Amino acid sequence: MTRFGYTLMTEQSGPRELVSYAVAAEEVGFDFEVMSDHYSPWLTTQGHAPHAWTTLGAVAHATSRVDLMTYVTCPTLRYHPAVVAQKAATLQLLAEGRFTLGLGSGENLNEHVVGEGWPALAERQDMLAEAIEVIRALHTGELVDHRGDFFQVDSARIWDLPDDGVEIAVAVAGDRAIGRFAPLADHLVAVEPKAEIVESWNATEGAPRIGGPARAVGQIPICWDPDRDAAVARAHEQFRWFAGGWSVNADLPTPAGFSGATQFVRPEDVAGSIPCGPDLDAIVEAVSAYWEAGFTDVALVQVGDEGQDRFLAEAAGPLLEKLRSAAP
Repeated sequence: MTRFGYTLMTEQSGPRELVSYAVAAEEVGFDFEVMSDHYSPWLTTQGHAPHAWTTLGAVAHATSRVDLMTYVTCPTLRYHPAVVAQKAATLQLLAEGRFTLGLGSGENLNEHVVGEGWPALAERQDMLAEAIEVIRALHTGELVDHRGDFFQVDSARIWDLPDDGVEIAVAVAGDRAIGRFAPLADHLVAVEPKAEIVESWNATEGAPRIGGPARAVGQIPICWDPDRDAAVARAHEQFRWFAGGWSVNADLPTPAGFSGATQFVRPEDVAGSIPCGPDLDAIVEAVSAYWEAGFTDVALVQVGDEGQDRFLAEAAGPLLEKLRSAAP
């Protein structure tokens, strides 16, 4: 069965609010929760960027049923992979087996802050592959020494390690990334509902099969509100950065850059790509593109901190009923 998740958006809410939303999302019936890992919001109007791992630790303690996942962490620049390995192991213990480590090659917006520059895509992917190697090695519980092209690890061991380890999901888009990372991952992450992504993954030698042991986890923004005009206005204010696409978004360095790049995006443009307003059937139709493409899991992003409590209290339950009735 298709699973439906709730996105804890660190760019639009503070840490205490995110923990509160996580508890409410579990209570209303979401199957899993994913959390973004940013140093900056995309737009200054979003106004937040708490530390994801600290917040996820609180979420793990405050919830008991929902699966948890980083969506996604870059383990190469802002964080050393040895540190990510330790954080993931600790979070898995706090979550009692409910955590999946979602990894990706990163965004300039977040990674440039440590002053190490922003490598070209091919180098970022090489770094990610080596980082996964380091994390996997440390998650064996053995003493690790590593001398690679990008990372050095000296006499490191994870002392508090879950018995069943930590599964890894990797964000991919094109065939090159899929061919590189599918054999290294347990699950797929993608932000576009394209059947060819799932097909290419399943055709890759050494990749865990989606629909078998592997999951394909997608994500879609929505902006529910009883007033459609208010929903469109909020989606435009908070999420017009989404119009650029990831090939652009990955390279912009600051919220000011995102603001400038999206200054001519109109409210009607945003409404054309994000379902806005009270129509739950329209949201179901938009989400259905993912399960039709072969995705097993879809995380919803309710745009904006304003109205989040009302969405969870009034709309989320009926929406989940409709989604589960429509999905395979």
